[in-house]
Amino acid sequence: MAMQKSRGEKDDVENRLATTASVKDSSVSLLRVISVLIIFVVGVVIGLVSSSHIDSYFRIQQFYTNRAPAFDDRNCTIVINTCETEDCLSMKSFIRPKNLTHGLSDEELFWRASLVPKKEEFPFNRVPKVAFMFLTRGPLPLLPLWERFFKGEDEKKYSIYVHAQPGFQLNVPNSSVFYRRQIPSRRVEWGTVSLVDAEKRLLANALLDFSNERFVLLSESCIPVYNFPAVYGYLTGSMHSFVQSYDDPSRYGRGRYSRRMQPDIRLADWRKGSQWFELNRYLAAIVVAETKYYSIFKKHCRPSCYPDEHYLPTFLHKFYGAMNANRTVTYVDWSVIAPHPGTFTAVNVTEGFIRSIRNNGTACSYNLKSTTTVCYLFARKFTPDALEPLLNLSSEVMRY
Repeated sequence: MAMQKSRGEKDDVENRLATTASVKDSSVSLLRVISVLIIFVVGVVIGLVSSSHIDSYFRIQQFYTNRAPAFDDRNCTIVINTCETEDCLSMKSFIRPKNLTHGLSDEELFWRASLVPKKEEFPFNRVPKVAFMFLTRGPLPLLPLWERFFKGEDEKKYSIYVHAQPGFQLNVPNSSVFYRRQIPSRRVEWGTVSLVDAEKRLLANALLDFSNERFVLLSESCIPVYNFPAVYGYLTGSMHSFVQSYDDPSRYGRGRYSRRMQPDIRLADWRKGSQWFELNRYLAAIVVAETKYYSIFKKHCRPSCYPDEHYLPTFLHKFYGAMNANRTVTYVDWSVIAPHPGTFTAVNVTEGFIRSIRNNGTACSYNLKSTTTVCYLFARKFTPDALEPLLNLSSEVMRY
């Protein structure tokens, strides 16, 4: 009886141990499952986070690839509005820059602009253009008149460039022919060589367009006294450039000469003329590239010597006289001896006055063998209040 009880107790203990072991095995299995699940979940989370970062990285890379050129070149034309880039080495951008904004220094700009192709034939359909270059201190008060002058004309026949004082922004609607036609500028002071610098800067920017053939310098107070077809035909049909160049024996001419310019520039070479010139492409490239005589003027032509009135007339007379008509196509009133020419206000603007500029009864040479009564294509200096009467006369008298 005691043995049976002892065996029963033993079996009971063994059963309890087996049950405990079974519970432990189940607990271990459950822990393993939970551990695997935790590792799996952590792995999924890490994978999702990594995938998100990688996707974000490639999106950013694609964004910058689409927005920026493959290389950093400040002289490359970039059309910002459409987020498109233009190949800097394409023929289209080389022969006609789309954007006038650039980071070139004057030295770099003048070098680039003075490049002249040796091959005479053009690899594109070239229509000669007239470059209208406005040298202004600020706003263009007569701009509505110029807008009317260009309205409806073939844009392949003209281009516009505006040089204003740094900091000034020409605000015009995108429908205007003057929209985005302002070039990078430097400060200009009247009576100094900085005026010549500005003229060269305008020429150089215009030379970057290989279709520009004629280059006319204008101010904010200039007006066209003939319509566009007449002006275009007159300039593109001329064998000569139009730079006034004459010997003035008075103190306002020879009196400004400095003997320190010898031996490169003698008194016999010294010439005077109007600042408002017109050049063909050949001479424009030469003027932009020229440094020797410019340096002499910069050093020795100081107040009361005015480089803008003597540099170009003297240089062209000395080396390229046969290519120059020795007259200007911009009418200016110097009837009164003063530092500045006469100005024309609203009361001066009459039909008779405008007709007298268009044809003042005198004849001037044109292409050597012929003479013409059309001597002036433009006129200055007109004040802002002259705009309204000019607009009233433009269609009837000036035919635009």
